[in-house]
Amino acid sequence: MLLGLAVDHEDVETLQEVADGLQALTRQVRTLELQTVLSGEYDKGNAILSINPGAGGTESQDWAQMLLRMYLRWAESRGFKTEIIDLLEAEEAGIKNGTVTVSGPYAYGYLRAEIGVHRLVRISPFDASKRRHTSFASVFVFPEVSDDIDIKIDEKDLRIDTYRSGGHGGQHINVTDSAVRITHLPTGIVASCQNERSQHKNKAMAMKVLRARLYDFYKRQQDEEMAKLEGEKAPIAWGSQIRSYVLAPYQLVKDHRTGEETGNVTAVLDGDLDRFIEAYLFKPPEKTT
Repeated sequence: MLLGLAVDHEDVETLQEVADGLQALTRQVRTLELQTVLSGEYDKGNAILSINPGAGGTESQDWAQMLLRMYLRWAESRGFKTEIIDLLEAEEAGIKNGTVTVSGPYAYGYLRAEIGVHRLVRISPFDASKRRHTSFASVFVFPEVSDDIDIKIDEKDLRIDTYRSGGHGGQHINVTDSAVRITHLPTGIVASCQNERSQHKNKAMAMKVLRARLYDFYKRQQDEEMAKLEGEKAPIAWGSQIRSYVLAPYQLVKDHRTGEETGNVTAVLDGDLDRFIEAYLFKPPEKTT
């Protein structure tokens, strides 16, 4: 009725009010649909996101840093809280690895859509000949596991090393060995934290990350065993190239799992990821034979 009156009287202000209301309603419906899809055990909870460059030295290290910025901007746009708990900067540019906690409703459910290898094609800013380079970086996402979940970690299976926080220096770099690296010897899984000034706090955070990674490790083992029993081949997440970001000779971001794409690469690298995440989450499961 309101829309009809607005049209009849050519009431621009009311028409805009109706349009805004429809957009808000559409967003609410989309959010409810997503929450229905995000029904996994840990989808509602927080996430631990880790980024590592692939082979290629400075090129891939710079790409890893670009990805870290992209996810921080995405989290900020959703009102999520982030904390970088481990960051090893590379000598020339970029990072050798980075780990960040993302806290907010359904953070893990959304971010698990980003697990895999991300590919960048661009004219290298580090190449004097201005040649085109291809770089790779991997993204891993783990659920922040509650202390109530029973993950057995034997103290004798841990090697705990302390060291001085890395970085390019400056007044905020610790002058004591407060950073902590924990290695789980049976699996070789490593977790570290250097964000806090207190060694005790860094150890506690590193243990939280280790618990999450061990949970993910054992769950993947279990899933692979189930796949073998069902006669299927389990996918190898590390080797799956999920998305390409092309900056030259044309502009394109394309997700290879869903076919979703856009030419606005700048917006994507500034954190506009929802279209890709939603396309993946709403993608129908593949049929098995």
